[in-house]
Order: sequence, then structure tokens, then C-alpha cells
Amino acid sequence: MSSVLGTYARKSLSFKKGKGSYLFAENGEKYLDFVQGIATNVLGHCHEHLVKTIQKQSKKLWHVSNAFVIPEQERLAKRLTENTFADFVCFQNSGTEATEASIKIARKYFHKIGKPEKNRIITFQGAFHGRTLAALFAANNPKHIEGFEPKVSGFDQVPFADHEAINKAINKNTAAIMIETIMGEGGIKVVPDFCLKGLRKICDEHKILLILDEVQSAYRTGKFFAFEKSGISPDIVPIAKGIGGGFPLGACLVTKKVSVGMTPGTHGSTFGGNPLAMAVGNAVLDIIFSKGFFDNVRKKGDYFDQGLNKIKKKYPKVISEIRGVGLIKGLKLITTNTEFIEILQKNKLLVVKAEENVVRLFPPLTVSKKELDESFDKIEKTCKEIG
Repeated sequence: MSSVLGTYARKSLSFKKGKGSYLFAENGEKYLDFVQGIATNVLGHCHEHLVKTIQKQSKKLWHVSNAFVIPEQERLAKRLTENTFADFVCFQNSGTEATEASIKIARKYFHKIGKPEKNRIITFQGAFHGRTLAALFAANNPKHIEGFEPKVSGFDQVPFADHEAINKAINKNTAAIMIETIMGEGGIKVVPDFCLKGLRKICDEHKILLILDEVQSAYRTGKFFAFEKSGISPDIVPIAKGIGGGFPLGACLVTKKVSVGMTPGTHGSTFGGNPLAMAVGNAVLDIIFSKGFFDNVRKKGDYFDQGLNKIKKKYPKVISEIRGVGLIKGLKLITTNTEFIEILQKNKLLVVKAEENVVRLFPPLTVSKKELDESFDKIEKTCKEIG
């Protein structure tokens, strides 16, 4: 019997190594991995540049308190701010922590400018912002919050991207609107560009903040952030997963305007921003920022989309919709996603489920067209078996 607390319904499958787009099981079987740690290993398993970086940094310095200047942290923050909307970065260890930091920063901003009553945040039905208490009740998914009452207050939920409902929900206590640019756990639901523009307009009109949760979507759409195509600029963006390429790392990016309340002692993290994590984060950016990288992600995303839609057209009784942008995709199914995932696993392709009977596919950004073709073969084979 396992001594690990049973918070996951684990599959009876374990792996001894991974390389690129593949995982190798203890019995030697090879799997095409489109889970990638749930959108985390953006450069695939054991990318050579990341491995060398970890080996090099681990021989120098792993951890030092944030009471001191950490050069690797300064470098990563500078690279992030020079290439995004943000002026400052607060480093964390996960997406949930980054989301919690976002909530704190939004509330502290209004407290600092003399409006402490503005402390409520509008969120959306079907959202997922993490597993800590505030993040749980921000999303307010009945399955996730059961047994964790009393409720953490300060959140007002409205239907997904319903601007009329948003306007009705805004009152004198509203501090911010928080939404995932692409809902991951909620079923790969993309917030349209016109909707993002509308949200920015609403926030500006009511002088409240816009928080865009890009924990799952950052890097994956062929741009640094999924919201960039809309042309808007948010106030706060929590990111994680891909930023560390599989190494525990999160960050909260903010504008100078909203940073004013965050003074020494208002927030902290023992491990957030440690030298080893920062070295890995910089190594990921070395690859992400290389010439033509995002162009290739867009091209591969288009190729992925075309291939999946061909399968959908061929098997309309199995797949009803292809969702997503770039290399973050969802298949909305007519058959149950649990059955589909089980058969895909038998056919040596790993994916992960989401709400609305969707399966999520997160190939690494380094995936080849040959590997995408392999995934098409496995998905089509699965559709055939289901009928």
C-alpha cells in the first residue's frame, strides 16, 4: 500500500525516463506524451540546454534567502519585463501561488490609494485558479470546494465572458476582474479577442484592474502571452507551468501602477526566486526567445489544428469540436473523455481530461511534424475503435 496521500486517482503506470516528446515506462514501452506534466514541459522532457543549466547551477548555489540580491533572479525579471507589458515581477513556486499573489496585489493596490473597500474580485463559472483556499473559492467549482468551507469571501462569480452580467456585478467594492485567457481545466475555452478588449474597456470605465491568468496558456499560442493578439494590456498576469520547463517556478507580472502597495513585508516566499529555479527560467527563455521560435510554434499549431479537424470531420460521432490555439488544444467528445483517454493510452498516446467532456493535448513546443503525424494516427485509431 502506498504511503502517498491519496489526492490523485493515479494510473497504474510509471516511467523510468523521458526524452523530448516521449516517456518510457518501467516495462520499456514508449509513449507519446501530450500531457507533458499538464502543459509544463514546454521544451519536452530533459531538454539538453535545461539539463546542462541545472547541472552547472547546482554546483554553484541552490538556495539563498530573498533577504539578499539574487543575480539570476534580477536577470530573469529584467528579461520578462523587457519583453512583456510588465514593469515588475514577483517570483513564486507554482501557478496557485502566482494567482494568490495576484489577488493580494490587487487588494493592496486599492488599500494603498485610499480605497480599502474595493476588495472584491469578479471571476467566472468554470474557471480554475489553483488548489489553495482563496484560489479554490475564486473558481468556486462545487466539486473542488466541497468540505473546505467556510467559504473564503471576496469573489463574485458570473457566467463565462458574459459582459452584461459583469457590468451588473460591478459595485463600489469591486477591485478587479480575473479570467483565464484560455480556460484549461474548464475545457480549453478561448476568450475571444473582442471579449478581451471588452473586458479591458469595462475595467477602464470602472477604474478597476484586469487580471489575466496565463498559467496554462503562456508561450503555447505562438506568442509569449495568449492575450497579445487582442492588443490589450492587463494590469496583473500570473504565470507558471511553462516558465520553468518542468522545474517548479511561477511568477506574477505587474505594472508599475499596481505595484505601489507591495512594500517590504507585504508578500514573500522562502523558495520563490531561488538561484536554481531562476537559472532554469532563464534557460527556458534562451530557447523561447531564439529567432523564429514562436513562428514555428504558430506553424506547428496550424498544422496540429488542420490534422485534428480532418479527424473530427471523419469521425463526427466521436469528436464534436476542436478547441484551442497553437499548441494548447482540446477535443470535445461525444463519447466519454474517460473512455477516450483509456484507449489512447493503450495506443501509446498520453492526454489529460478537462470539464465539458474535453480531453486536453499539450505537445511540447519542440514537437516535430512527424510526432504530430504520429499523434494523428493514434487519435484516428482510437476513434476507429470507439466507432
